[in-house]
Amino acid sequence: MKLIFATHNKNKAFEIQKLLPDTFQVLTLDDLNFHDEIPENEPTIELNSAFKANFVFNRFEENCFADDTGLEIEFLNGRPGVHSARYAGIERNSDANMNLVLREMLNAENRKARFKTVITLILNDKQHIFEGIVNGTIISEKRGENGFGYDPIFIPENESKTFAEMNLSEKNQFSHRARALEKMIHFLTNK
Repeated sequence: MKLIFATHNKNKAFEIQKLLPDTFQVLTLDDLNFHDEIPENEPTIELNSAFKANFVFNRFEENCFADDTGLEIEFLNGRPGVHSARYAGIERNSDANMNLVLREMLNAENRKARFKTVITLILNDKQHIFEGIVNGTIISEKRGENGFGYDPIFIPENESKTFAEMNLSEKNQFSHRARALEKMIHFLTNK
């Protein structure tokens, strides 16, 4: 089955293609020669995900899915949240985003955080929502070379490594995106 993934992010597409069964072919927006950015102006992760999926479905009239992910930090009252990718500015610079979070949390005792991913699937004109959450802690310095986004400063609950210190198969055992995707895969393979 062919599914359009509403993203230009090759890292996300690679992670998702690795998790999907071989019977699924994921096409990114770049694969379709669509290079425009889809607006992400909605006030919540859920609404951003739905907006992106509907935008792509209306444009290409094909089965598609979109995700939106946010890092929600208790000490920062849920920030960066829906603004995670652009927290330090519209450039979407991961290092700048992490540096800003680390500065804002310099003397924080409460370092609890969670990653939340919401996937919106549009299949045969019907919309379906899948959510994945992983709780963890924000550490005080970057560790690791793998992953992307905030992975170098986030340690999942009951683990000692950051997401960036894990290889992809380790991360996919319990990441927020993997959890949401597992729900979508279960839906697709059991409907």
